[in-house]
Amino acid sequence: MSAVTDAVGLAVIVLVNTAIVALSTRFFRVRLHTRWGSLFYAVVFGSLALVVTTLVLAGFLGLGPNLDSRAAVLGVTVVGPLTIGVTIDYFWMPDPADVELPEPADRS
Repeated sequence: MSAVTDAVGLAVIVLVNTAIVALSTRFFRVRLHTRWGSLFYAVVFGSLALVVTTLVLAGFLGLGPNLDSRAAVLGVTVVGPLTIGVTIDYFWMPDPADVELPEPADRS
């Protein structure tokens, strides 16, 4: 039963990290008006956020299995979700310039 809980814990870590990167990438794409700047900030600050999240979820809360090496931990919980999250935002979400927003309501 421990293997199932370890797998579920690892899946939670990967899904949370992927969501963090996808949302932060979208935030940087909306806020920054450069093409490479948003990607740079998403990779730098996204990986920093993923390391902190992994330390909190795996270390403090004890989710996930013991992966036995630093490279495996970084690969599974940081590099994988970083790649998937950036890919989700750049390839499957519409470009922020293409999204039409409604006019703000006049509050008089």
